[in-house]
Amino acid sequence: MRLGDPPARDQLDPIERASRDELAALQLRRLQWTLGHAYENVPFYREKFDSAGVHPGDCKELGDLARFPFTTKQDLRDHYPFGMFAVPRERVARIHASSGTTGKPTVVGYTRNDVDAWAEVMARSIRASGGRPGDIVHVAYGYGLFTGGLGAHYGAERLGCTVVPVSGGMTARQVQLITDFRPRVVMVTPSYMLALLDEFEAQGLNPRESSLQIGIFGAEPWTERMRVEIEERFDVHAVDIYGLSEVMGPGVANECVETKDGLHVWEDHFYPETVDPLTGDPADAGELVFTSLTKEAMPVIRYRTRDLTRLLPGTARPAFRRMEKVTGRTDDMIILRGVNVFPTQIEELVLRTPGLSPHFQLHLTRPERLDVMTVKVEARPGLTERAAAGEALRQAVKDTVGVRVEVEVVDPETLERSVGKLKRVIDSRATRDN
Repeated sequence: MRLGDPPARDQLDPIERASRDELAALQLRRLQWTLGHAYENVPFYREKFDSAGVHPGDCKELGDLARFPFTTKQDLRDHYPFGMFAVPRERVARIHASSGTTGKPTVVGYTRNDVDAWAEVMARSIRASGGRPGDIVHVAYGYGLFTGGLGAHYGAERLGCTVVPVSGGMTARQVQLITDFRPRVVMVTPSYMLALLDEFEAQGLNPRESSLQIGIFGAEPWTERMRVEIEERFDVHAVDIYGLSEVMGPGVANECVETKDGLHVWEDHFYPETVDPLTGDPADAGELVFTSLTKEAMPVIRYRTRDLTRLLPGTARPAFRRMEKVTGRTDDMIILRGVNVFPTQIEELVLRTPGLSPHFQLHLTRPERLDVMTVKVEARPGLTERAAAGEALRQAVKDTVGVRVEVEVVDPETLERSVGKLKRVIDSRATRDN
């Protein structure tokens, strides 16, 4: 695949060249400031700390953070809209929010300094992915209250790139603009990148001959198998970016293109932990927890992300720990007849099965007393033995995951294509007829 050399050491931010000890010293100073800032300015944190019997002054070393209570998404919803802000509303330069499809949205505020720090970590992330000043960057993340589009936009401009702010949707037009404008970098969800690939081929274009060299993909879990699928079909480097609006937005962590061995967490701004999702105790692998270190408008202390991963030592950026690809979320886990199932497990098996495309959905029903999961998956063009391919997938799920599922192989381009985060699971169990 085509790519220039990694950035020279003198092109990195100074903190990217720091030692682990230097980074830890900076983290402690910023953590102590954050705890005090939250305690003094957010009544929720003052009450929470007091109830737990801790005070910002108790944080003498980084390990002391474990004594402080967690923050959850429900806490943010309970204080909707502006109850978690630590600065007067007049100092808030930007507001983003979640969709609110499962309840009140979570609202996030940013001061001008926060927006500036966000642009900084996004520029760092794009550079780590292989982007360079002067590149044209095609941004197909959604703009608006969702943090993806504007986060990518500000970061690319900060790096010195030319931004094409396409947002999501109008897939045929996206392909036309990529063909005409010849961007080197595309930033989009991995599931929508597959829709773009299909559209290239539908227009009779060879995706491998496009101008794209780097794809920066995030906003939803995706597997190594999907990375291979995208890289082989598009001849690009597929790089993972991670973030969440409650902590900042995209740019909390990013893979380095030269290693692609996990996402380096930008720990000068975000302090990570992993805990057992049931007990909250420290764990080598488990639920990812973040504490912001520099946010002014809305600091978060030990925010439970519900994402599952583990932390590893740094490689391409030695001072910064890496997080493995997110394998799933505590809230997207399906319990099927006593077995824990994650959509990413099914994705891995779909991509291994010859004749099946990466486009699939999981449909949960309860026709009688037991739950049934049906994997609806599109055939690749030209597949003639659909029954055999479906049986191969059904057996692979049984052997690997340990549950029986139904498999329905459907025509190409019949499942819904996502322009944002893909809805993998359709749960009809609560609406069944009695």
